[in-house]
Amino acid sequence: MDQTTQLAVDISVLEALNADYIHSDQFNDVARYEQMLAPDFLVQLPDLKTRDRAAFLDMIAQPRPFTGLTAHDVTIRVFGDVALVHGRVTYTTVADNVDREALYTDTYRRCDGGWTCVAASVIAQGV
Repeated sequence: MDQTTQLAVDISVLEALNADYIHSDQFNDVARYEQMLAPDFLVQLPDLKTRDRAAFLDMIAQPRPFTGLTAHDVTIRVFGDVALVHGRVTYTTVADNVDREALYTDTYRRCDGGWTCVAASVIAQGV
């Protein structure tokens, strides 16, 4: 497969993974995250905590504090066997019914012919 075709395939796969990541967050899909996250996955969230894979999965299993999580402005950059997925999400917090936004960057690594999320970072204002 030539480089242009491979890049198009990679971007298509990463777009689907990004959609799954957002959907799984909104709907507590721990099983899907278990498939997508690397064993050494780390995430940094607006609560200023860094969580490992197990702590993140525990958090995802809890009732979600928001509704309507929707991705916008997604940009995917592939650098060989590493890819960065940048985007913006909108959502409504359940506690106060306020519409909010956040920025995110997820880092994927090509492993065994597929892509695995190794890190995520979310920046949100006023949380």
